[in-house]
Amino acid sequence: MGEDGLEVPEERRGSEPLEQRVAIFTALLAALGAVVGYQGNHLMHEVLLRKNEAVLQKAEATDEWNYYQAVSTKAHLMELAQQLVPPERAAQFDDRIKKYGAQRDEVQATARELDAASQRSAEESAQLEAPHGRLATAMIFLQIAISLASITALTKRGWLFVVAATSAIGGVGLWVSVLIAGG
Repeated sequence: MGEDGLEVPEERRGSEPLEQRVAIFTALLAALGAVVGYQGNHLMHEVLLRKNEAVLQKAEATDEWNYYQAVSTKAHLMELAQQLVPPERAAQFDDRIKKYGAQRDEVQATARELDAASQRSAEESAQLEAPHGRLATAMIFLQIAISLASITALTKRGWLFVVAATSAIGGVGLWVSVLIAGG
């Protein structure tokens, strides 16, 4: 008998608690999935930002290395001109040779700094990208759990709910492992 005094059909008896558990379970997983999805997207944006920084710094370094080549060429031309002119006129090239030599050293140092910065950004990107795979896998496990819970509600098969819970535990475990690792 139901609360209203009417007889409850046998197929409905005892099914509400399972349906209620499945509904609450599904709602919680959907909320958790939203959090995991947000974290995964945020992390991927950070990864892409670092990759873009690495590319931009590498392009700047390439520009500096090209400038270094131009300055080196000017210095070599001045040295060649100094050797080709009569000895009494060779001294006029000394200041230019010194200027290009100093400029070349400055440009080389800047290019090396930009190369190092690009490498650091690329490494940061790789470190940030590692936990993204675990977040994506956690999201898959949570989605599988939601799907299995929905099938549980339709079929009223309790064992499916156990499989859904197992999948959810796997997803939550992966998510927690990312949180603990600081990703």
